[in-house]
Amino acid sequence: MAWDEWDQLKTEALERRQGATRMQLNQYPGDSGPGPVPTAPGRTGDLNVDQQDLTKIGSRAHTLHNRLWDQARLDNTSVDEAAGDLAAQGFALGSGLRHVSNRWSTQLNTVLDACAHIANHMQVTKKIHDGDEAYILRQMSSIATLDAGFDERVGPAGEENPIYGEKKK
Repeated sequence: MAWDEWDQLKTEALERRQGATRMQLNQYPGDSGPGPVPTAPGRTGDLNVDQQDLTKIGSRAHTLHNRLWDQARLDNTSVDEAAGDLAAQGFALGSGLRHVSNRWSTQLNTVLDACAHIANHMQVTKKIHDGDEAYILRQMSSIATLDAGFDERVGPAGEENPIYGEKKK
């Protein structure tokens, strides 16, 4: 490659770089501020957990665990017996077969543990999110009631705050 060709390639690369779209961060315009707070529950990011998704994940992990337990475990007695027999006959394959059997069992147990962990975690997560949702709902409703009770701007000046109910006669 000649020096002129190298200079031309550098110049073209610089032109492409300068013409490329630059990264821009999304943000509020500096003078308008964040704007009004949305009051509709659907627009405020309410905590919402879809229990069906958690149930499906947990169910599939449980099914995989059961299938692996039933179909992937080696019959250790026959494999170990064959490995011992081969080793006794002087074949190096015996120790190799025993090593493979041990590795298979170790790896399978790791996968079985992971499946069990996922299935159990999904059940626990479902219960925790249900409890969190109920707790947040209780806290938010009590805060709104308390706030309304102390907010004297709720009604027109000189009138009773409607949060206290109707006045007894």
